Amino acid sequence: MALRDFVIVPSLDLDLPAGFTVLTGATGAGKSILIDALQLVLGARADASVVREGASRCEIVAEFAASEPVRQWLVANGFDSPNSPDSTDSEPLQLKRQIDTQGRSRAWINGSAATASQLKALADELVDIHGQHAWQSLTRPEAVRQLLDAYARIDTQAVRTRWAAWRDAVRLLDTARQQQAHWQQERDRLQWQIGELDKLNPHAGEWEELNLQQGRLAHAQGLIEAAQTALLALDEDEDSACQRLHRARQVLQAQQHIEPRYAALAETLHGALAQIEDACHDLQHHASQTELDPTALEALDQRLANWLALARRYRCPPEALPERWAQWKQELAALEKSADLDALDKQAQRAQQQLMELARQLSQQRQCAADGLSAAITDAMQGLGMTGGRFEVRLQTLDVPQAHGLDQIEFLVAAHPGATPRPVGKVASGGELSRIALAISVTTSQLGRAPTLIFDEVDSGIGGAVAHTVGQLMRRLGQDRQVLAVTHLPQVAACAHHHLRVEKTQTADQTTSHVHALDGDHRVQELARMLGGERLTDTTLAHARELICSSS
Repeated sequence: MALRDFVIVPSLDLDLPAGFTVLTGATGAGKSILIDALQLVLGARADASVVREGASRCEIVAEFAASEPVRQWLVANGFDSPNSPDSTDSEPLQLKRQIDTQGRSRAWINGSAATASQLKALADELVDIHGQHAWQSLTRPEAVRQLLDAYARIDTQAVRTRWAAWRDAVRLLDTARQQQAHWQQERDRLQWQIGELDKLNPHAGEWEELNLQQGRLAHAQGLIEAAQTALLALDEDEDSACQRLHRARQVLQAQQHIEPRYAALAETLHGALAQIEDACHDLQHHASQTELDPTALEALDQRLANWLALARRYRCPPEALPERWAQWKQELAALEKSADLDALDKQAQRAQQQLMELARQLSQQRQCAADGLSAAITDAMQGLGMTGGRFEVRLQTLDVPQAHGLDQIEFLVAAHPGATPRPVGKVASGGELSRIALAISVTTSQLGRAPTLIFDEVDSGIGGAVAHTVGQLMRRLGQDRQVLAVTHLPQVAACAHHHLRVEKTQTADQTTSHVHALDGDHRVQELARMLGGERLTDTTLAHARELICSSS
């Protein structure tokens, strides 16, 4: 892990080894700075206050060994994935984040630009952080439910999806009931308008065809006379065009033996005669087919008038009436479907049945997990100064299903033998609350999959033999996980595999914080300081050595 210009840390490069590592130091030295930096590189919300005074930006880099779930996440989200951990040249996963004095943030995953949300999503596979105020969440129903579901490996997404479908169905039913009067008016209006157009029965493209037919019928006499006059001029008159062309062709043909070019001209005239004959044939056909039909013209005029009247009534172009008619039919069908109370009621009942089926299955899973979690935390309490105490996860069935299911979940505790379990929020002693939270943290951490566990002063409010037990618990966790604990208790620190001390130095113009790895006499001196204050004595030094020996 590397920090640059973060709060009061100018520069820090820290290699956190496997096992159980403690971070100690005097009050105000900045022990929690590392935890804060780690949370930022894992996607926590950032602001400009984390930039060291006088610097333009801060930078945090953290590297992790890439587990199989991490590599799968990287591939699924389009990032470069490190090699398999079995490979000899396996590369670590690198997360990087920069924050400037304006509060702007940039992030990278394995060198590729990323968002804070992506960092946060990836964090679930990397680190599990337990803070010193963890007990406060034990009184919030949502946090309690999430803790139990996480312990049981329960995914509530299917129930949430069914709940949303049920609520949508109920909303549609309620809306239909409230809107019945309005929808009836709307239905009557649509039915009336559709009935008007049903009488007309307009078809797409018909308006243009009607106008064409009307033009033909209205001008039938003129069309017939024009065809007859043209026929007379072209072929039927004694001096018609056909007669003249025929004579001209004969004259040219008679002289083509003298002037060969006349043959081509005669052939051209022959083609012209053929075209005129075709035109005469078409004119005869049109003249015979065109009839004077006042009755048909009157019917056509009436249909056009009706069409125009409806177009003006509904304020649309005449040619748009067929489309408007189809649109009203679709609106009426949708309205009738929405207003079908019986169908909507059945749909809501079916959605509720599907929701309840899944919710009951979820409740059974939670109850099984609640029994196991209760026993595990009760067992952990025995070594934390609460001998004979009892922890209970209680589930109560809600009257109305919620997005999370049917369960109201509450944590109860009896701190002493024979005491009646009471809600955690009503336990009087702050020390008891802290120890219960610690028992929960240790219990749930043992079952988690994150390879790194962080405990940030979760041991506040305890001491003596209980503190030693806490240290031993964390040491056992460190046998197969990487564990980092910020602590002020020498009994906890003595159990660690590795010891880091945070020191703050002040000069005339700045305050800086540094981290030092301790071993041998330096570690003994730090434990002695934690035992008896800044003034070291032979007694505190001897006590410190004894703690280390008894804790290893």
